[in-house]
Amino acid sequence: MLVALDVDGTVVDHDLGLSDRVRDAVRAVAAAGHHVVIATGRSLTSTRPVLEALGLDTGYVVCSNGAVTARLDASLPGGSELVDVVTFDPADALQLLHRELPGAAFAVEVADGGVLVAGAFPEGELDGALRAVDFAQLAGQRATRVVVRSPEHTTADFVELVGRVGLHGVNYAVGWTAWLDLAPLGVTKASALEPVRARLGVPPSATLAVGDGRNDVEMLRWAARGVAMGQGPAEVREAADEVTAPVEEDGLADVLEGLLVRAAS
Repeated sequence: MLVALDVDGTVVDHDLGLSDRVRDAVRAVAAAGHHVVIATGRSLTSTRPVLEALGLDTGYVVCSNGAVTARLDASLPGGSELVDVVTFDPADALQLLHRELPGAAFAVEVADGGVLVAGAFPEGELDGALRAVDFAQLAGQRATRVVVRSPEHTTADFVELVGRVGLHGVNYAVGWTAWLDLAPLGVTKASALEPVRARLGVPPSATLAVGDGRNDVEMLRWAARGVAMGQGPAEVREAADEVTAPVEEDGLADVLEGLLVRAAS
Protein backbone atom coordinates (compact mmCIF):
# COMPACT_ATOMS: atom_id res chain seq x y z
CA MET A 1 0.00 0.00 0.00
CA LEU A 2 1.08 3.58 -0.64
CA VAL A 3 0.55 5.69 2.48
CA ALA A 4 0.82 9.43 1.76
CA LEU A 5 1.22 11.65 4.81
CA ASP A 6 1.10 15.41 5.20
CA VAL A 7 3.55 16.80 7.77
CA ASP A 8 2.36 19.92 9.59
CA GLY A 9 -0.87 19.28 11.44
CA THR A 10 -0.70 15.57 10.62
CA VAL A 11 2.67 14.03 11.50
CA VAL A 12 3.70 16.94 13.74
CA ASP A 13 1.55 19.38 15.65
CA HIS A 14 1.54 23.13 15.09
CA ASP A 15 4.35 23.53 17.62
CA LEU A 16 6.36 21.05 15.48
CA GLY A 17 6.09 18.36 18.14
CA LEU A 18 6.24 14.70 17.07
CA SER A 19 4.67 12.30 19.54
CA ASP A 20 6.30 8.96 20.28
CA ARG A 21 3.08 7.19 19.34
CA VAL A 22 2.90 8.78 15.88
CA ARG A 23 6.60 8.17 15.24
CA ASP A 24 6.31 4.53 16.23
CA ALA A 25 3.18 4.04 14.12
CA VAL A 26 4.82 5.48 11.00
CA ARG A 27 7.90 3.33 11.51
CA ALA A 28 5.76 0.22 12.05
CA VAL A 29 3.81 0.82 8.84
CA ALA A 30 7.06 1.21 6.87
CA ALA A 31 8.53 -1.89 8.53
CA ALA A 32 5.43 -3.84 7.50
CA GLY A 33 6.34 -3.19 3.86
CA HIS A 34 4.00 -0.32 3.05
CA HIS A 35 5.36 2.59 0.98
CA VAL A 36 5.25 5.63 3.29
CA VAL A 37 5.49 8.81 1.20
CA ILE A 38 5.70 12.15 2.96
CA ALA A 39 3.74 14.71 0.90
CA THR A 40 4.18 18.24 2.17
CA GLY A 41 4.21 21.90 1.30
CA ARG A 42 7.65 22.14 2.88
CA SER A 43 10.80 22.33 0.82
CA LEU A 44 12.99 19.23 0.63
CA THR A 45 15.49 20.89 2.98
CA SER A 46 12.79 21.57 5.55
CA THR A 47 11.43 18.04 5.22
CA ARG A 48 14.71 16.25 5.91
CA PRO A 49 14.51 16.52 9.74
CA VAL A 50 11.05 14.94 9.65
CA LEU A 51 12.27 12.08 7.46
CA GLU A 52 15.16 11.49 9.85
CA ALA A 53 12.89 11.52 12.90
CA LEU A 54 10.62 8.97 11.25
CA GLY A 55 13.49 6.79 10.05
CA LEU A 56 12.49 7.12 6.39
CA ASP A 57 15.55 6.86 4.16
CA THR A 58 14.23 4.90 1.17
CA GLY A 59 11.34 5.40 -1.24
CA TYR A 60 9.99 8.78 -2.32
CA VAL A 61 9.09 12.15 -0.85
CA VAL A 62 6.85 14.84 -2.36
CA CYS A 63 7.70 18.44 -1.40
CA SER A 64 6.70 22.00 -2.27
CA ASN A 65 3.05 20.96 -2.68
CA GLY A 66 3.93 18.60 -5.51
CA ALA A 67 6.46 20.66 -7.43
CA VAL A 68 9.43 18.60 -6.17
CA THR A 69 9.65 14.82 -5.97
CA ALA A 70 12.80 13.11 -4.69
CA ARG A 71 13.92 9.52 -4.33
CA LEU A 72 15.43 8.69 -0.97
CA ASP A 73 18.60 6.62 -0.88
CA ALA A 74 21.06 6.79 2.01
CA SER A 75 23.93 5.91 -0.35
CA LEU A 76 23.42 9.10 -2.40
CA PRO A 77 25.05 12.45 -1.54
CA GLY A 78 22.58 14.19 0.76
CA GLY A 79 20.52 11.02 0.95
CA SER A 80 18.29 11.76 -2.05
CA GLU A 81 18.06 12.62 -5.74
CA LEU A 82 15.51 14.76 -7.53
CA VAL A 83 13.31 12.81 -9.93
CA ASP A 84 10.77 15.48 -10.88
CA VAL A 85 10.85 19.26 -10.54
CA VAL A 86 8.16 21.58 -11.93
CA THR A 87 8.77 25.34 -12.04
CA PHE A 88 6.73 28.36 -13.06
CA ASP A 89 7.06 32.10 -13.60
CA PRO A 90 5.31 33.75 -10.64
CA ALA A 91 5.89 37.35 -11.81
CA ASP A 92 2.25 38.25 -12.60
CA ALA A 93 0.91 36.72 -9.39
CA LEU A 94 3.63 38.41 -7.33
CA GLN A 95 2.84 41.83 -8.77
CA LEU A 96 -0.89 41.36 -8.22
CA LEU A 97 -0.48 40.23 -4.63
CA HIS A 98 2.11 42.92 -3.85
CA ARG A 99 -0.38 45.59 -4.96
CA GLU A 100 -3.05 44.12 -2.68
CA LEU A 101 -0.68 43.34 0.21
CA PRO A 102 2.08 45.95 0.13
CA GLY A 103 3.22 45.09 3.65
CA ALA A 104 3.44 41.33 3.07
CA ALA A 105 6.59 39.22 3.04
CA PHE A 106 7.34 37.11 -0.02
CA ALA A 107 9.54 34.05 -0.43
CA VAL A 108 10.37 32.39 -3.75
CA GLU A 109 11.71 28.84 -3.64
CA VAL A 110 13.83 28.00 -6.68
CA ALA A 111 14.66 24.63 -8.23
CA ASP A 112 18.01 24.17 -6.47
CA GLY A 113 16.34 24.51 -3.06
CA GLY A 114 17.43 28.09 -2.45
CA VAL A 115 14.90 30.62 -1.18
CA LEU A 116 14.82 34.31 -2.09
CA VAL A 117 13.14 36.32 0.66
CA ALA A 118 11.69 39.82 0.40
CA GLY A 119 10.36 40.97 3.76
CA ALA A 120 10.42 39.59 7.28
CA PHE A 121 9.46 36.02 8.15
CA PRO A 122 9.58 34.80 11.77
CA GLU A 123 12.82 33.02 12.61
CA GLY A 124 12.62 29.32 11.84
CA GLU A 125 9.55 29.59 9.63
CA LEU A 126 11.57 29.13 6.44
CA ASP A 127 14.41 26.66 5.96
CA GLY A 128 17.08 26.19 3.36
CA ALA A 129 19.60 28.54 1.79
CA LEU A 130 17.83 31.85 2.44
CA ARG A 131 18.90 34.99 0.60
CA ALA A 132 17.40 38.39 1.41
CA VAL A 133 16.53 40.43 -1.69
CA ASP A 134 14.43 43.42 -2.68
CA PHE A 135 10.96 42.57 -3.96
CA ALA A 136 11.92 43.68 -7.48
CA GLN A 137 14.61 40.98 -7.57
CA LEU A 138 11.98 38.26 -7.33
CA ALA A 139 10.90 38.98 -10.90
CA GLY A 140 12.26 36.65 -13.54
CA GLN A 141 12.84 33.73 -11.19
CA ARG A 142 11.64 30.23 -12.08
CA ALA A 143 9.95 29.06 -8.89
CA THR A 144 8.84 25.73 -7.47
CA ARG A 145 6.85 27.49 -4.77
CA VAL A 146 6.02 31.00 -3.59
CA VAL A 147 5.02 31.86 -0.04
CA VAL A 148 3.17 35.05 0.86
CA ARG A 149 2.84 36.01 4.53
CA SER A 150 0.87 38.94 5.92
CA PRO A 151 0.42 38.74 9.72
CA GLU A 152 -2.09 41.60 9.77
CA HIS A 153 -4.54 39.56 7.72
CA THR A 154 -6.57 36.52 8.73
CA THR A 155 -7.09 33.27 6.89
CA ALA A 156 -10.57 34.50 5.95
CA ASP A 157 -9.01 37.68 4.52
CA PHE A 158 -6.74 35.59 2.31
CA VAL A 159 -9.60 33.39 1.11
CA GLU A 160 -11.59 36.51 0.21
CA LEU A 161 -8.60 38.10 -1.51
CA VAL A 162 -7.77 35.23 -3.85
CA GLY A 163 -11.44 34.81 -4.67
CA ARG A 164 -11.77 38.49 -5.51
CA VAL A 165 -8.63 39.21 -7.52
CA GLY A 166 -8.21 35.85 -9.28
CA LEU A 167 -4.83 34.21 -9.62
CA HIS A 168 -4.24 32.95 -13.15
CA GLY A 169 -1.57 30.49 -14.19
CA VAL A 170 -0.91 29.17 -10.68
CA ASN A 171 -2.35 26.85 -8.08
CA TYR A 172 -2.81 28.30 -4.62
CA ALA A 173 -3.60 27.15 -1.10
CA VAL A 174 -4.41 29.28 1.93
CA GLY A 175 -2.70 28.13 5.11
CA TRP A 176 -3.77 28.13 8.74
CA THR A 177 -2.59 31.66 9.36
CA ALA A 178 -2.19 34.56 6.96
CA TRP A 179 -0.09 32.36 4.70
CA LEU A 180 -0.58 31.71 0.99
CA ASP A 181 1.26 29.07 -1.06
CA LEU A 182 1.53 29.40 -4.83
CA ALA A 183 2.49 26.44 -7.02
CA PRO A 184 2.72 25.76 -10.77
CA LEU A 185 -0.66 25.47 -12.45
CA GLY A 186 -1.98 21.92 -12.26
CA VAL A 187 0.60 20.89 -9.68
CA THR A 188 -0.68 19.46 -6.40
CA LYS A 189 0.37 16.76 -4.00
CA ALA A 190 -1.97 14.45 -5.91
CA SER A 191 -0.38 15.21 -9.30
CA ALA A 192 3.02 14.25 -7.86
CA LEU A 193 1.79 11.18 -5.99
CA GLU A 194 0.21 9.58 -9.05
CA PRO A 195 3.52 8.99 -10.90
CA VAL A 196 5.07 7.81 -7.63
CA ARG A 197 2.26 5.28 -7.31
CA ALA A 198 2.91 4.11 -10.87
CA ARG A 199 6.68 3.81 -10.28
CA LEU A 200 6.07 1.71 -7.19
CA GLY A 201 3.55 -0.50 -8.96
CA VAL A 202 0.87 0.11 -6.34
CA PRO A 203 -2.73 -0.26 -7.62
CA PRO A 204 -4.97 2.81 -7.21
CA SER A 205 -7.16 0.86 -4.81
CA ALA A 206 -4.22 0.46 -2.40
CA THR A 207 -3.66 4.14 -1.62
CA LEU A 208 -4.21 5.94 1.68
CA ALA A 209 -3.69 9.66 2.32
CA VAL A 210 -3.92 11.63 5.56
CA GLY A 211 -3.83 15.43 5.82
CA ASP A 212 -5.36 18.47 7.46
CA GLY A 213 -4.87 21.48 5.16
CA ARG A 214 -6.43 23.04 2.11
CA ASN A 215 -3.37 21.94 0.14
CA ASP A 216 -4.33 18.34 0.99
CA VAL A 217 -7.79 18.39 -0.63
CA GLU A 218 -6.67 16.99 -4.00
CA MET A 219 -4.54 14.34 -2.29
CA LEU A 220 -7.44 13.19 -0.11
CA ARG A 221 -9.68 12.90 -3.17
CA TRP A 222 -6.94 11.09 -5.12
CA ALA A 223 -6.48 8.35 -2.55
CA ALA A 224 -8.73 5.33 -2.41
CA ARG A 225 -9.01 6.14 1.28
CA GLY A 226 -8.63 9.80 2.20
CA VAL A 227 -8.54 10.66 5.90
CA ALA A 228 -8.78 14.21 7.23
CA MET A 229 -7.37 15.22 10.59
CA GLY A 230 -10.04 16.27 13.04
CA GLN A 231 -8.87 19.88 13.33
CA GLY A 232 -8.93 20.44 9.56
CA PRO A 233 -11.28 23.08 8.12
CA ALA A 234 -14.68 22.02 6.83
CA GLU A 235 -13.69 21.87 3.16
CA VAL A 236 -10.85 19.47 3.99
CA ARG A 237 -13.04 17.19 6.09
CA GLU A 238 -15.69 17.21 3.36
CA ALA A 239 -13.10 16.12 0.76
CA ALA A 240 -12.14 13.06 2.81
CA ASP A 241 -13.74 9.66 3.10
CA GLU A 242 -13.41 9.80 6.86
CA VAL A 243 -12.17 12.00 9.69
CA THR A 244 -9.79 10.96 12.45
CA ALA A 245 -8.94 12.63 15.76
CA PRO A 246 -7.03 15.94 15.80
CA VAL A 247 -3.25 16.03 15.69
CA GLU A 248 -3.11 16.82 19.41
CA GLU A 249 -4.83 13.49 20.05
CA ASP A 250 -2.55 11.47 17.73
CA GLY A 251 -5.22 11.06 15.07
CA LEU A 252 -2.62 9.83 12.56
CA ALA A 253 -1.58 7.05 14.91
CA ASP A 254 -5.21 5.93 15.14
CA VAL A 255 -5.30 5.54 11.35
CA LEU A 256 -1.94 3.79 11.00
CA GLU A 257 -2.43 1.45 13.95
CA GLY A 258 -5.81 0.51 12.51
CA LEU A 259 -4.19 -0.18 9.15
CA LEU A 260 -1.77 -2.61 10.78
CA VAL A 261 -4.52 -4.36 12.70
CA ARG A 262 -6.60 -4.86 9.53
CA ALA A 263 -3.55 -6.16 7.63
CA ALA A 264 -2.88 -8.70 10.38
CA SER A 265 -6.45 -9.98 10.59
